[in-house]
Amino acid sequence: MATINIYLTFNGNCREAFNFYKYAFGGDFSSVSTFAEMPPQENMPALPDHEKEKIMHMSLPIGRETELMGSDSSEVFGKPAVMGTNFSISVSTETEEEADDIFNKLSEGGKVTMPMEKTFWSPYFGTLTDKFGINWMVNVEPGENV
Repeated sequence: MATINIYLTFNGNCREAFNFYKYAFGGDFSSVSTFAEMPPQENMPALPDHEKEKIMHMSLPIGRETELMGSDSSEVFGKPAVMGTNFSISVSTETEEEADDIFNKLSEGGKVTMPMEKTFWSPYFGTLTDKFGINWMVNVEPGENV
């Protein structure tokens, strides 16, 4: 069964925002990674020094099934975030088949921005904007079903 969480994108102040959300909701971060911690990627330009301490991924559990997740935008990996549209809905599935089914249906009439593929952070991941302009991330959780 799929779970859904919100993924926020910031222009360099993700850590500050998440410290504020931690203050508001309580709890502890389950993940904090900077771009400097990212393994080298084939065919990717070098990361400028001023981008290395930006947040690549950060998450704060809000409840039993809910996490607030986020990152900073990077000039190497895309455009700056536009406030007001700086979020995606993140869907996590247990299998590639479920991920493909959801991804293919959501992308009908929309635009695939990253096809489903293996990444260093997920066994299977892809992004799209649906026909209504909503950004989606589809991710298979690491585990026995992958």
